Amino acid sequence: MGVNQTVELVKLWGAYEEQHPGATIEDFCRHHLAGSVKKEVYGTPKGELRPDLNGQLVILLRRIGKFHIAYSNKALEGTGIDQMEEFGILVTVYNQKNPIKSEAIFNNIMELSSGSNMLIRLKKRGLVSEYDDEQDKRVKRLKLTVKGEAALMKAKDVVLQVAEMMVHDLTDEDKRLCIQLLQPVDRRFSGLFQKQRNKSFEEIYKENVI
Repeated sequence: MGVNQTVELVKLWGAYEEQHPGATIEDFCRHHLAGSVKKEVYGTPKGELRPDLNGQLVILLRRIGKFHIAYSNKALEGTGIDQMEEFGILVTVYNQKNPIKSEAIFNNIMELSSGSNMLIRLKKRGLVSEYDDEQDKRVKRLKLTVKGEAALMKAKDVVLQVAEMMVHDLTDEDKRLCIQLLQPVDRRFSGLFQKQRNKSFEEIYKENVI
C-alpha cells in the first residue's frame, strides 16, 4: 500500500471513529466493505411509484418488522400474553423495576391512550397491578404480579426463538454490523419522539433534516 493510500485509509478511519465512538477496527473494515457494494441506480418507470434509496431501506425495515410481529404473535399463543406490544410493556415493567405508567408506555413508543387501554386489559387479566408512588400519590406505578412474571418468563423463550429464526441466515458479524449502523437512528429518535409529538410534520422534518 502506497503512502497516499495509507493516508486516505487513516482519514477514513478517523471520520468513521468520530461518527461511531467505541467502534473497533473490525467494525470499520465491515463498514468499509459494505460501502464498496455496487450502487444501484434508482429510477421511476413510467406509470409506477418506486422508492428512492431512503425509501427502500425504510420499507425493508418495516417489512422485516411486520414479519417479526406476525411470527411473534403466533409464537405467543398459549403463553398468557396476546401480542408483542403486551410483551414489550411487561418487559419494561420487569426491567425498570416498577416504573410509572407513562414511562412504560412511552418506552414502547405507544400513544398514551392506547398504552393505557392495554394496561387496563393486562390488569384485568391479572398480569400487572398498580399502586401509588410513595412520594407523589397522584402518580401510579406498575408491578408484575406472580402470574404476570410467570407469563413473561414463558413468553421470553419463544420470543427469542422468533428472533433467532428471523436472522438465522446472517452471521454474528453481519448482525453486529447491522446493530452498529442502525443504533444511531434509534438513539436520535428516542430522544426526539416524545418532544415532537405535538408538532406538525413540517416542523419535525425541518428539525431533523434541514
